[in-house]
Amino acid sequence: MAIYIVRVSTGSFLGVVSWDNISISLLGTEGESLPLKLGNFGKDFNQGVVSKKKSDSDLIPNSLSLQPKSSSLNPDAWFCQELQLISPKNPPLHFPCYQWLEGTESLVLREGADALFLVPNTHPLIFSLSHRHLHVCYKYGAWNGPVIFFPIFIFSVARWSEYFPGLPHCLDAKNLKELDPNLRSLTSKNVVLKPHTMPPLGSNFDVIYLSEYVAEHWQDDEFFASQFLNGLNPVLIQCCHSLPDNFPVTNNMVAPLLGPGTSLQEELEKGSLYLVDHSLLSGLSPGLIDGRPQYVAAPMTLLHQKPDGGPLLPIAIQLNQTPGPNNPIFLPSDSEEDWLLAKTWVRNSEFLVHEMVTHLLCTHFISEVFAIATMRQLPMCHPVFKLLIPHFHFTFHINTIGRTDLFKPGGLIDKSTALGHLGCLELVARGMKILTYRSLCLPHNLADRGVQGLANYHYRDDGLQIWDAVERFVSNIIDIYYPEDRSVSQDSELQAWVQEIFMEGFLGQECSGIPTCLETLQDLVQFLTMIIFNSSAQHAAVNSGQFDFSAWVPNIPTSMRLPPPITKGTADFLGSLGDVSTACHALILFWVVSDQDRDMRLLGTYPEVHFTEEAPKQSIAAFQSRLVQISQDIQERNKGLDLPYTYLDPLHIENSVAI
Repeated sequence: MAIYIVRVSTGSFLGVVSWDNISISLLGTEGESLPLKLGNFGKDFNQGVVSKKKSDSDLIPNSLSLQPKSSSLNPDAWFCQELQLISPKNPPLHFPCYQWLEGTESLVLREGADALFLVPNTHPLIFSLSHRHLHVCYKYGAWNGPVIFFPIFIFSVARWSEYFPGLPHCLDAKNLKELDPNLRSLTSKNVVLKPHTMPPLGSNFDVIYLSEYVAEHWQDDEFFASQFLNGLNPVLIQCCHSLPDNFPVTNNMVAPLLGPGTSLQEELEKGSLYLVDHSLLSGLSPGLIDGRPQYVAAPMTLLHQKPDGGPLLPIAIQLNQTPGPNNPIFLPSDSEEDWLLAKTWVRNSEFLVHEMVTHLLCTHFISEVFAIATMRQLPMCHPVFKLLIPHFHFTFHINTIGRTDLFKPGGLIDKSTALGHLGCLELVARGMKILTYRSLCLPHNLADRGVQGLANYHYRDDGLQIWDAVERFVSNIIDIYYPEDRSVSQDSELQAWVQEIFMEGFLGQECSGIPTCLETLQDLVQFLTMIIFNSSAQHAAVNSGQFDFSAWVPNIPTSMRLPPPITKGTADFLGSLGDVSTACHALILFWVVSDQDRDMRLLGTYPEVHFTEEAPKQSIAAFQSRLVQISQDIQERNKGLDLPYTYLDPLHIENSVAI
């Protein structure tokens, strides 16, 4: 008979106290021990308490079963951080939990060092595998069979739902009240955001400095062009070797801007011309704001950078996709007001594509897809679950708020944007049709856009450093648990996971290039790197600076009250911008989606210890060390910049899409 000390750790934040009766059983290949009752009338479950109990058992345990039993009609929720089994003869066994237990729902935990994955017909722990499989299937709605030999109260908390046709499927929750506490937040079951609270002027020096810089330089061609590189939407610019047929720029139009001794065709062949195309907006129907019609353009912008690394500058803008006499090509040589209005239309288009496609679709919605599939298909003991779960912290919560508050009829989207909530969702659906796996993998994305030669492209340079650091970290973790390619291809849980991502998240679109299976270690490392990068660094790059660049409203107008000009010399700049009410609602929107006045979990920090072995701990430490070095390099570079680029400094990157 062995004597085990059961060490129980309760969360240290508010709201974790429980007076419920909770028992624990040890599970092993030999069966299950008798339940051991925890708690001393709630004293064991007070905030931050670590309590101990003795358990006698002949079992060699590999799992624990927690069995709550409410002592009242209103059960408490208890946040269990971790349990340990301590015996005199063996090292302590760690059982990471980091979950809420509420009501009568039982929970099976595996030993933390036992990060296992399923290979058909090779695993001896049949009893544990039954628990493992049914825990995922029942709890997260991935199983439709009968209830058998599984002593856990069954309910589904992670089911797929269609929010809008053509969008990635999302969590089936109409509001925060429908979220299971473990999907709402890992640190507080009652967290709420205050979307209409803004800071007093001057409360954030960096924001004020950047906003003042934008206000001073927003009319400058150089600053206008630089925002395609290091602004909110640094993912559209692409090298242009031949002009699109519907953008008939001639040599006579731009020759004075290219300099002596060259021509439009020569610059195209050199690869020094770049195109930003907002064709996704073509044909979308704008909505109304306060009963007044709004307008949308679909511009094309041609930019030039001299081979000596000089500034990138715009040289031609066409405001819609169909060329003709009513769709002039605007040039820097036009009147100041005509040229400024043309650039402002481009900035409005940048806002729409950035907010709905680059930001909402490619970080928020896609990250939620990865999170749901992980919850449904991978048990807590799976190494990929342990690797990814910190990068989904708060994502369900924030996305549910977005769908229920921002996109509701009459909400901030309707009050501040030309497209309104329905037009914006249609734009997201359009973005979904052209979203590809390669576009989500930064090195491939940059190569496909041909932007390796662009000078002063800090998003590219910093992003590649972060991508490389994440890739090395992921590779180190995967090498610990997957010895060869075959161990990837035979992991049935992993294959079900990636298949569900393809079907539910990318709607089974083969043209997306999203894999339907993973065959090799390299395949797995790239896929996991893509998930972590887009859920952390990419979101920081396209989210964190929204208030910085948008506090000066003319730089990013969210709506336009007059149609795009069809002739030169007729520009009405002030009349085209949205009214004061629209601008105020836009500022609230930008503050809501970029507020960092909260508890942040920076990239590479893992408060919940899911990996308890020494090898992954060393990999995490190496990852953190590399991020520190990247941060120091970026800060040193920024000392020489008039406008520092900080959004991909690891000190400003959050682990997950949490705002």
